[in-house]
Amino acid sequence: MRVNMNFELTQDQQQIQQLAREFAEKDLLPGVIERDEKVEFPLEAFKKLGKTGIYGLPYGTEVGGLGGSYLSYILAVEEISKVDASFGIAFSVDTSLYGGSIMNSSAPDEIKKKFLAPITYGEKIGSFGLTEHSAGSDAAGQHTVATKDGDSYVINGSKCFNTNGPLADYTVIYCLTDPALGTKGMAAFVVEKGTPGFTVGKVENKMGIRTAMVSDMHLDNVRVPAENMIAQPGEGFKLAMKTLDGGRIGVGAQGLGIAEGAWEIARKYLVERQQFGKPLCKQQTIAFKMAELAIEIEQAKYMVYKAALEKGEGQPYSISAAKAKYCGTNAAMHVTTEAVQLLGGNGYMKEFHVERMMRDAKITQIYEGTNEIQKMIVSGTLFQ
Repeated sequence: MRVNMNFELTQDQQQIQQLAREFAEKDLLPGVIERDEKVEFPLEAFKKLGKTGIYGLPYGTEVGGLGGSYLSYILAVEEISKVDASFGIAFSVDTSLYGGSIMNSSAPDEIKKKFLAPITYGEKIGSFGLTEHSAGSDAAGQHTVATKDGDSYVINGSKCFNTNGPLADYTVIYCLTDPALGTKGMAAFVVEKGTPGFTVGKVENKMGIRTAMVSDMHLDNVRVPAENMIAQPGEGFKLAMKTLDGGRIGVGAQGLGIAEGAWEIARKYLVERQQFGKPLCKQQTIAFKMAELAIEIEQAKYMVYKAALEKGEGQPYSISAAKAKYCGTNAAMHVTTEAVQLLGGNGYMKEFHVERMMRDAKITQIYEGTNEIQKMIVSGTLFQ
């Protein structure tokens, strides 16, 4: 599939990139270590960034978005994740998964605007409810059920690993309307915070992305108006898969940002740190290692940007999204691990940030489809 591979950013894209970079350095970097230790999400900072409309970057103006490019959104996630990957994934889930579920759905424009416009400016927060304890990589193994009752549906079941779950005002819940039909009966609903029977369960205590709020969500006879159904029975599974494709580009950008942030910390350290009478960067073995990592980061960047461009141009992007997620997140894990090693004992200490980045990196290879799933997606096209 042909796509314009000119990576010279437009003026608008450069402005978004600069806005996100300045916000990350000014509003997220101070206190990022303490928030990680205390498991505190910077909600006020999230709302502050939302006032720019950045969470609605890739949405059309007709539904309350900014009408920007998907690459602009990806650039913003990348810049923020250089400093705070927990904030980066909260942003990505809000826009890619919750927002993507709405935008990719067959819901009428007035419903899309109702549930998207408040997200755009950070007035509300969105979450994505697909995964269950019995349905991880096998997303078809759902047990949450919606039963039609008059002009509404009654939903029963539970979801797990919901990023933004404890904070969310709106959650897209994927569920079965007829368990006998399996995915052919899957639908999707927007469930609003405060709906009777809709409760936050266990809030996870995680190795990394510690300040991202992740929880179980329980639905006990939750009555939802039929108009909140954004995917009709039989449309839900396809909607979830299409939405995850877009989300994987966001996770690839998160991984790319983590890798870039850790590489830059290592670069500065190696320039300043003196050993054996000269800066560490003058040691050829170390300089070569940094060169290898720089090349790996650049490769990942091309894959992530290519997928974003294809999505933005309306091209098929499922395979590119899988490749972007695989490359960006593997780069994150490799670069952060090497950064810890390059900083030596200091790399193991919290004040130098790279140990946190290494912990944050691991989950990027797991969520929104493990990297093994990405290899399944790519390999499935190779022998046709």
